[in-house]
Amino acid sequence: MLPDSRDSQSEPSAHELARRALLAFLLTFMLARAMVFLIMARMVPNMYLFLRDTHVHHLNYGIFLLAAVAGYLLLRAPRGNSARRAAFAYGIAMALTFDEFGMWLHLGGSYWQRASIDAIVVVAGVLALFAYARSIKKFETRHLRAFAVLAIALVIFAAVLYEGAVRIGHVEGPRLQQLELASSP
Repeated sequence: MLPDSRDSQSEPSAHELARRALLAFLLTFMLARAMVFLIMARMVPNMYLFLRDTHVHHLNYGIFLLAAVAGYLLLRAPRGNSARRAAFAYGIAMALTFDEFGMWLHLGGSYWQRASIDAIVVVAGVLALFAYARSIKKFETRHLRAFAVLAIALVIFAAVLYEGAVRIGHVEGPRLQQLELASSP
């Protein structure tokens, strides 16, 4: 099969594909959280999919999209713009799946579980590293020092963020859980 002339333009780097995936991941996560909150607050119509009495959570859409993207990447080995679109679809799928990480980790529970936010931060961080970090082969001593300082700062920041999130969770968690229970049909 002849390649599409649009797809044979410049080949994207791994960094470019990771940036596209990161952008799609962050946009999808923000949109998903906003939509869930708006639906639960009854500010927009209920768009949840129900099969009989079963609510099909958006992590399922993410899992199916991840499977489709993986199959496409494996069977077609896209290049050019097709690879760029696949990276964007991958970011969407990852966000839909990991936005409800706490629910599949604990096999249920509230949508507002802290584990989901933790997973989003970790996945976004990994994508950001692939997107913006220099290649390991190009690391010099000064880069390794900067990386060590950054890692220490990140651990301290994570500890402070965790403590703040625990405090906010005690204040806002019950209110969000009540909102979620009140919105369920």
